[in-house]
Amino acid sequence: MQPQMQSAAQERVILVDADACPVKREIALVAEQFKVPVIMVSSYDHWLEPSAGVQVIQVDRGNDSVDLYIVNLVKRGHIVVTQDLGLSSLVLAKGGLVLSNRGEEIVEEQIGYLLERRHESARRRRAGGRTKGPKALTDEDRIRFQQKLTKLLSPRQEFSQP
Repeated sequence: MQPQMQSAAQERVILVDADACPVKREIALVAEQFKVPVIMVSSYDHWLEPSAGVQVIQVDRGNDSVDLYIVNLVKRGHIVVTQDLGLSSLVLAKGGLVLSNRGEEIVEEQIGYLLERRHESARRRRAGGRTKGPKALTDEDRIRFQQKLTKLLSPRQEFSQP
């Protein structure tokens, strides 16, 4: 099943790694305000209810099925909402923008450091150590996410000096 994109010239699309995304409602609200299509991709293990302006695509339950589907869809200028650093790295390499579930934009300059930190934490866990997990998502995090997504979708304004 292929998503139905409106036109090749349209650059603003929001792709969502939807399996564990806690801000799906916020994404739909902001996207509706800007008339930007949303494609939520999840595995068959996670049922998502389609809604106006939101296309739901379900893929096999393989380890990276959702990530690979998103990477194959993403184009320069698309916004991808994910907390997966591996997916973030691939999206950035293709010219996409990455926004975490907490409203933090992940940029090319920091992805190497973030991946290294993830690797070190995994190494520590394999050795029997403990690492902290993410804090619970707060209302402030949801507001920050909505504000950042709104800012990314707002038309850029150039100011010229008189």
